[in-house]
Amino acid sequence: MQPIKKEAGLHQITLLAATNRTREGSGYSSERGEKLTFELFQLSIPPNHKRSQIEYPVAAADPNRSMAITVRKTLEKRSFVQEAAIPSDDGTVGIFVHGYNYTYQESLYRLAQIAADAPFGGHPILFSWPSEGRMAGYLADRDAALSSRDDLSWLVTSIAGASSAKRIVLFGHSVGAFLIMETLRQLKLEGREDVLNRLMVVLAAPDIDDDLFRSQIKAVGHMKIPITIFVSKNDKALAISSILGGERGRIGRLNVDSPGVKAAAERYGLRIIDITAINGPDGLGHDRYAALFGRGSQDMPNNLPSAGAYVFDVTRPAGATPFNLAVAADSADLTRRSPASR
Repeated sequence: MQPIKKEAGLHQITLLAATNRTREGSGYSSERGEKLTFELFQLSIPPNHKRSQIEYPVAAADPNRSMAITVRKTLEKRSFVQEAAIPSDDGTVGIFVHGYNYTYQESLYRLAQIAADAPFGGHPILFSWPSEGRMAGYLADRDAALSSRDDLSWLVTSIAGASSAKRIVLFGHSVGAFLIMETLRQLKLEGREDVLNRLMVVLAAPDIDDDLFRSQIKAVGHMKIPITIFVSKNDKALAISSILGGERGRIGRLNVDSPGVKAAAERYGLRIIDITAINGPDGLGHDRYAALFGRGSQDMPNNLPSAGAYVFDVTRPAGATPFNLAVAADSADLTRRSPASR
C-alpha cells in the first residue's frame, strides 16, 4: 500500500483508519496489536469506477484504471480524534466496521468504494479489527472481533466526546455487526447513555446467532435512533455460517414476511429491511449492501423509515425515500407503503 503520485483531475477521497492489528512492513497482519494505530489516507477513484465495485490496484498501479493511495500519513491519537470528530455538512460522523475475511487493505478499499458511491461531507472512518482475511479463518475471526470490543468502544466514546456531530453512524458488516452489538452492550452496561443516544447503528448481513442477538438487544434496549438491519433470504455466506454454528439461524437471513419478525421489530425498535432484490458485487450475496450506495442512500440518516419490517423495492425510481421501501404484508397482495415513501 505504498502511496503513488497524486494525479490531477481524479476524484480524491480522504479516509481515516484506526486498527488494532499488528504492524507488518508497510501493512498490517491478522495479529492483534497492543495498542491502536491511526492513519489518514487519500485515495483516487478511477474515471471508470462502477458502483459497488472495487477497482483494486495491480503491481503497477494506474490511477486511471484502479483505486490508488495518493497520500498516507500516520497520526497521533489526539490528532486522529480531532480529525475524526469533524462532522459532515449535515452533522454526521461515519464509522465503518468490516466483516469476516477482510484484510486491512481490503477493508480500506471497501470503505473507499462506499465513500465514492455515496458522497460524504466528512471523513469516513474505518475501524479494522484483526480478521485473518481468509475463508478458513471464520472461528478465529469471531474471537478476534470479540476481543476488539474495548478498542471499538474507546473509538466511539472518544469521537462522541470530541465531536459536535448530531449523529454518529456506526455501520457494521457481517462479523463486524456482531462486534458492534457487543460494543453497544458494553456501553449500556457502563451506563454510557450519552454515547448511545447519539448513535445511528446500521447492521448489514449481521452474522449473529438468533438467540445471541435477542440477548444483546434485550441488554441494549431501545435506541434513541432505531437500529437498522439489512437482511437477505438468500445470503449464501450466512447459510454456511449457520451450518458452522450448529444449524442455528442468523439475523442477516431473517424473513421479513414473518409476522413474528415484524412483531419483534416493533417490540425492540428495529428497522429490518430486506435487500434480497439487490444484485451484489459478490457471488454469495453477502456483500449486496455495497450496492445500496449510489441509489440516493447518502441521505440515509435523514430518510430511513420508523421501526418495523420493510422490503427494498428496486423497481421504483428514487423519490422521497432513498430506499424505496415497502412494508411487507403478512399474506396478502396489498402492500402498505411506509410514510417516508408516500
